[in-house]
Amino acid sequence: MTRSARNIRIALGLTTLALAFVANAQAQANFQTLLVGIDHRTVTSLDGDWHYLVDQSPARALYGANGAINDKSYAQNTHPNISSGPHNDEYDFATAPTLHVPGDWNTQVPELFNYEGVVWYQRDFDAQPKPGTRTFLHVGAANYRSHVWVNTKRVCDHEGGYTPFDCEVTAVLHSGSNFVVIAVDANRMVDGIPSVGIDWMNYGGLTRDVSLVTVPAAFIDDYDVHLAHGSAFQPGSTELTGYVHVLSGTGDQAAPAGTAVTIDIPEAGVHATATTDAQGRAPFDVKAASLTLWSPESPKLYKVTLATGDDRITDDIGFRDIRVEGTRILLNGKPVFLRGANMHAEAPIRGGRVDNDQDVATIFSYLKDLNANFVRLCHYPHDERMERAADRDGVMVWSEIPLWQHISFEKPEVYAKAVAMLNEMIRRDRNKASVILWSVSNETPNNPTRTQFLTNLANEARRLDPTRPITSALLGPRANGSEMVENDPFTAALDVIGQNEYIGWYTGAPEDADTMHWTFPNKPVIMSEFGAEAKAGNHGSATDRWTEEQQNSVYQHQFVMLNKIPNLRGITPWVLMDFRSPTRNIPKLQDGYNRKGLISEDGKKKQAFYTLQQAYKTQTLGKPE
Repeated sequence: MTRSARNIRIALGLTTLALAFVANAQAQANFQTLLVGIDHRTVTSLDGDWHYLVDQSPARALYGANGAINDKSYAQNTHPNISSGPHNDEYDFATAPTLHVPGDWNTQVPELFNYEGVVWYQRDFDAQPKPGTRTFLHVGAANYRSHVWVNTKRVCDHEGGYTPFDCEVTAVLHSGSNFVVIAVDANRMVDGIPSVGIDWMNYGGLTRDVSLVTVPAAFIDDYDVHLAHGSAFQPGSTELTGYVHVLSGTGDQAAPAGTAVTIDIPEAGVHATATTDAQGRAPFDVKAASLTLWSPESPKLYKVTLATGDDRITDDIGFRDIRVEGTRILLNGKPVFLRGANMHAEAPIRGGRVDNDQDVATIFSYLKDLNANFVRLCHYPHDERMERAADRDGVMVWSEIPLWQHISFEKPEVYAKAVAMLNEMIRRDRNKASVILWSVSNETPNNPTRTQFLTNLANEARRLDPTRPITSALLGPRANGSEMVENDPFTAALDVIGQNEYIGWYTGAPEDADTMHWTFPNKPVIMSEFGAEAKAGNHGSATDRWTEEQQNSVYQHQFVMLNKIPNLRGITPWVLMDFRSPTRNIPKLQDGYNRKGLISEDGKKKQAFYTLQQAYKTQTLGKPE
């Protein structure tokens, strides 16, 4: 057995243990989870102005000399005795400036624009706890590591900058005034996901909504409602299946076996009852009286109400079937070609992280103008508003976790983090009809350790959700003359192959694409990245780099090549909109932006946008079969 293989076996053996460590960092006694459908519950918003303090490196307020979390400093939210002393640790949230939540600190405070470190947040809030209920503090996302205290007690810790977490605060709340302190550490880590080398802005802070949610003592924490997914699509099928999971008591204690759960979908004629097993899970199978399947042409959503005891949640869910057959991608049994674009979670016009309905509406207006039916949300799970909008607008989605390039694939603890992030992504979004692909990585090095790591992760994704195809964006191979053969062994673990290439920009000339011949395994292929940089308004000839004309030329030559790939089933050019990247430092051309966007950061459409728009409109690019 090779050393790499031994490392992977160790990783698999330690996954359960390491996941427990990730979910319960620092051995906190309080319960931490991810509540599904929280955006469809009644919550008390904690969005707005939060006081903040910067904890400059080495972040002595957060970390002790041995690296342990310090629960005795800023977390206590004391105040200095200015007039007579003695002082506290020389801090004071009460007189500190404020940051708006949700939001990154980089674009709110000029002095923090390039800051990657620790920032402490604090705000007061009122609460009136009621007997027989449980309350959770919900954080939509905080980049990258977070530590949360309520009324001086640490209630949870979380690693990962792009997925939500919910900390139970029932035991620490009291009637009247309360306070919450959250320390967010945006330092990049060699063993983090992503690692230290990233090609996007490392926006720090509480970048998504924060709220309090109160539920009955017995409540629904997770559910899955979908069209039954058999070995083959059954036209006219109205069979729905899934489960409802119920917690009761304290912590992660499951509801007693036999607890009743109801599933109501009035418009589909569904009223069913299920009962929980010993693990608190109530599986169900039910036939709808009638069902309109979700598709880009008809993005039908149903009101689905789940209830148990005093708890009730109503979600908006679409029902559809997505699968791979040979080299085809089938949506509801019909072959589909994915006309898309990549999109970072960069707010149009104003800049910063996407964190509100207007940001999302602007992005989807761009996709609509482009005649797109698909979007790759790169390179991490986006704000849940994005998938909700995709559900409503009929845009199919590729969602991925941030395993990007330089990852410590040989380390068991990194594999455990990847599994945790994959679980969080799938748990949050499995009920979104728009999400048709789970991606486990982007542009990772081709070696046995990485291949085993990602193969295991792809299989974990199938275990969590056997109804969706699994993909990944690959980088390479190198051209041999005019031949390009994709022989990465990781393709064996994928249902759909994502292929990144930059002929005409990083390699060769644009016209080299005309004669390039690709050979792929007998699977559907999405050309998941291609493109060139152009500064909006910079004009010249088609051979002048950094001009709109040259970018447009790259697209035109790419189209010639793409139409010769027989199993091409989708494209997502890089990228819909220019986005900030601190590694892009050519003055007057980049100025800290990756300029491969079809649209500039301030909303100006480049020539290539209109070229792609026309190709999508006429459907002259690619075929569904």
